[in-house]
Amino acid sequence: MSVDSRFLNAMTTVLERELDGFQSIEECQQLTAGASQETYRLLVKTDQGENRYAFRRSPTSENGAPIPGQVGLATEAKLLQLAEKAGIPVPGVVYLLEDSDELGSGFLMQWLDGETLGQRIVRSEALAGIRPQLARQCGDVLARLHAIEIDEATAASLPTVTPEALVQETWDAYRVLDIPVPMIDFSARWLLENLPQNTRRTLVHGDFRNGNLMIDESGIVAVLDWELTQIGDPVRDLGWLCVNSWRFGKDHLPVGGFGTIEDLLAGYEETSGITVSEEDLHFWQVFGSFWWSITTLNMAQTWRTGDTPSLERPVIGRRSSEAQMDCVNLLIPGDIALPGEVKLDQGTQLPMPAELLEGVRTFLTDEVAGGGDERFGFLAKVAANSLGIAQRELLYGPALAAAEHTRLKAFFSEGSLDELRWQLSRGLQEGLKLDTAGLAEHLRLTVAGQLSIDQPRYPALRGNNPVSS
Repeated sequence: MSVDSRFLNAMTTVLERELDGFQSIEECQQLTAGASQETYRLLVKTDQGENRYAFRRSPTSENGAPIPGQVGLATEAKLLQLAEKAGIPVPGVVYLLEDSDELGSGFLMQWLDGETLGQRIVRSEALAGIRPQLARQCGDVLARLHAIEIDEATAASLPTVTPEALVQETWDAYRVLDIPVPMIDFSARWLLENLPQNTRRTLVHGDFRNGNLMIDESGIVAVLDWELTQIGDPVRDLGWLCVNSWRFGKDHLPVGGFGTIEDLLAGYEETSGITVSEEDLHFWQVFGSFWWSITTLNMAQTWRTGDTPSLERPVIGRRSSEAQMDCVNLLIPGDIALPGEVKLDQGTQLPMPAELLEGVRTFLTDEVAGGGDERFGFLAKVAANSLGIAQRELLYGPALAAAEHTRLKAFFSEGSLDELRWQLSRGLQEGLKLDTAGLAEHLRLTVAGQLSIDQPRYPALRGNNPVSS
């Protein structure tokens, strides 16, 4: 993305003042553009040679105001500085913008090199030697992070939340969507009935996971994305790192898809002297999947309302069933029954609707996605994925819905499928016992069926004993 001359002139003025031996900006590339933040990569020529920097800002029109749940950039810069002093690998902050700079709110920091894509971190041959050590390194880093002492001004700029409040706020965010998803209600109830006791209150990163870590052959290069930092129970960071969504297919390695819980907790205890209980870690793993199951739905809602007209958002909304299935495996594991294969040409029309969708999907993956434009190719794959979901809904949705309807009738009186879904959802919200006979099996089968439509290759389906019906 190009940048305008006013931006370049203002940035040049800042760098002339703040960088010794500054000569010129050789390159300036805008990498991301969001509603509240922008990220740029700068190549700067100085008397000592060329250096790269990262620049993050909120445009002047946003007045530096963070979106709800995010800390401001001035606070983020302060956190990075505190983390660096604590021995945590982070990009060094070079300069914090002032109002007179006329660039909005933001900061300039070091540019670091390393791998940040989770899929590559868990599979790259170049990282094979360091992967077994990453879980222990994460434990050490989190122990250092949770020991950071912050001043009153910084603390006042961060949200402070208890486990109970966090669960309730997340559940409330789902209820605003006004859709019945009983597994979400079940998970919320379980969390509220199993809150951790005697929790500590420390700085919490809030999004410490594979995908927000920069890795190279030596290990962790940097901890990134501090926008969700808060004050709360530190075990939340440990649990979030272990959520199945961030294992990128390596579900047998619960810590980020690269390590074991034993190594993670050993690294944490060695640095902090604190032993984390399995019960508390389990709670925060459940919460992480619960939170993600709702966050994905909220992303889809912003697409439906037109706030974020993105091709990706509606597909991300269908990832909610992945996180719900993770909650199933953590809380009510057991056997599942998936529908048998339905052939694309099954029926009397030529071609059948599923065959038409397959033709378009294949064209997108085989022809369009292989073009020269990387971003366009990615979007073609997203579009093909969306068509695949619609195709499976067409093939398997009616039988799965009928089976769900039959099971719900065993709990309640007659009613449509949507009416009975609402009845179960509201029953759970109002105190229906979680050990009600048949409830766990119903939820397990319902979520597994939906996941078989949304993402049939998601590893959580392998966590049970699937059979075809």
